[in-house]
This record gives sequence, C-alpha cells and structure tokens, in this order.
Amino acid sequence: MKKTLVMCTSTGCLDFGPRRYDKYNIEIIPVRIIFNGKEYEEGPDFDPVKFYEELETIEDPKNHLPHTDMPKPEVVLSKFQKAVDEGYEEIIVIAISSGLGGTFNQLSLLAKEFEDKIKITVIDSRITCFGEGMLAIKAAQLLEEGKTTEGIVKEIEWIKARQEFIGIDGKLDYLIYNGRLRGAKAFMGRLLKMCPVIHFDRDGMIAPYMSIRTQRKALQKTCELLKDEILKDRDPKDYLLWHTYTGPDVVAELREIEKEYGIECNHEDVIMSPVSGCHNGPWLAGFCYFPIRREDEPLE
Repeated sequence: MKKTLVMCTSTGCLDFGPRRYDKYNIEIIPVRIIFNGKEYEEGPDFDPVKFYEELETIEDPKNHLPHTDMPKPEVVLSKFQKAVDEGYEEIIVIAISSGLGGTFNQLSLLAKEFEDKIKITVIDSRITCFGEGMLAIKAAQLLEEGKTTEGIVKEIEWIKARQEFIGIDGKLDYLIYNGRLRGAKAFMGRLLKMCPVIHFDRDGMIAPYMSIRTQRKALQKTCELLKDEILKDRDPKDYLLWHTYTGPDVVAELREIEKEYGIECNHEDVIMSPVSGCHNGPWLAGFCYFPIRREDEPLE
C-alpha cells in the first residue's frame, strides 16, 4: 500500500472537533479571515466562540464585516513539499465546497505543480464545517483499512451524494450585510421577522428551503424536514448526526425543540468554521447528517 497523507482545509473544523480524531494526523490547510483590519489563519489560535461573540456585539457591523480569503499559495506548496520530503507517495485533499469560493480550484491548480513528484487527489467536499472534516476522517479510516485512493474516492462520492446540512439563520442581518439578501426581500424579511431554513444543495451551495415567520417555527420546520426527508427510517448506527452552530442561543433552543420530534444526535456538537460562519452571522444553528454505508448498499 502506498504511503498516503490526508489533508483538509481548515473549514473542516478538525481543530474545533473532538480530539480523538487527532490520531489520524490529518494535515490542515489554513483558509484566511480578515477581521478588524487584521489577517488571521483559521485554526486553533483563532477562537470561534470569541469570534461569534464579537460578531453579535460589534458596533456598526455593516461597516466592519469580516472577509475571507483562500489559503496562501506558498503555504499550500510548502505542505505538499513537506509530504514529498517525508516520503509520502500520495496525498488526498478534502477541500471546502467549490460552491463557497475558489479554494478547491486553487488547490487543484497548485497540485498540478507537483505532478512529477507525487500524486495529489483534490476532492470537492460539496459542504463545509465538520461535514467536510468527517470526509477527511473517513478517508483516513479507509486508508487504515488498506483501501486505495480510487476506492476511497468512490466511498467519499457515495457519502457526498447523501450528506446534508439543514438549519436556520435566526436573523437576516449578516445575509443582508453580505449582499445575499437585497432590496424588497431584505426589507420585508426584517419587517415580518422571517427566518430562512437553509441547506446545502448537491452543487455544494447554501440554498433556501423556505422562509418562515419566527425563529421557533423555523426550528420546528427544520426538525420536521430532518426527520421526514433525511433520516426517514434509517437506523442511527448507519449515520452520524450532530449540531452545527455559530452562537449559542439558537442551538440551545434547537436542542429543546428536537425533543418534540424524537430526534437524538449521536455525535458531539461542533461549532461552525469562522470562515464559513462569518457570512451568516452568530445566529445559525442546524444539523449535519453524515451517512455510513451499509454492506448491502452498493457504491454505484
């Protein structure tokens, strides 16, 4: 079996998830965030809890929006070169959804510079946050089982076709500030206290399911959709389910409401990547669903 290294962009939240996954030695490629005039690399030294608290209380947020940027090319190239120097023969990179920016394309182009040195497979996760991170963990687990890169790619594609995030933006503020909601829709949304139920579509873009008046009703609809359209009658041992969130208030209400629907998460909550969450603001909460393929389920 070829010596293979798994990498993941920092938006996969592996720095913020349970520490038991550290054993897989997944290399993190930091995506950048610019906030209050300073540039940071997303990672363990950039506290997401403090960041979302600041977003909630910052004065004049419209004129102090955080911005994001792709990884520095020299950082990516140095990580590829380090893998070569350490004797790796292949690299598998799990990247933030191409529907959320140019990082996947950037990594694919940089990988071509190493074509004569090492085989690099860059995978578009079509999602972000710990759903992306779990794809990297799954790749590392499959490597331990002796799977080839080609076999791992097939498993990852099976998961990608079924993975899901569904949740709400409790307030429209940051969607409006970032230009994702404009004009009459923005005005009426605020006036009527509309709360969008959002998810990742199969192109890896955040898309609205619907907008509902009041946060509580939107959370109830989120639970209803999760139970009826996503979980259905699948056995809990055949999936992982956890909360993804930015600020603490909305996810606390979600935990109470989900009890009414008999929903139980079977994995620890993981806070949302600041790079991903800064566009939605500190009032996002939802579920991330990660399917586990049964032996009787074909890959293709």
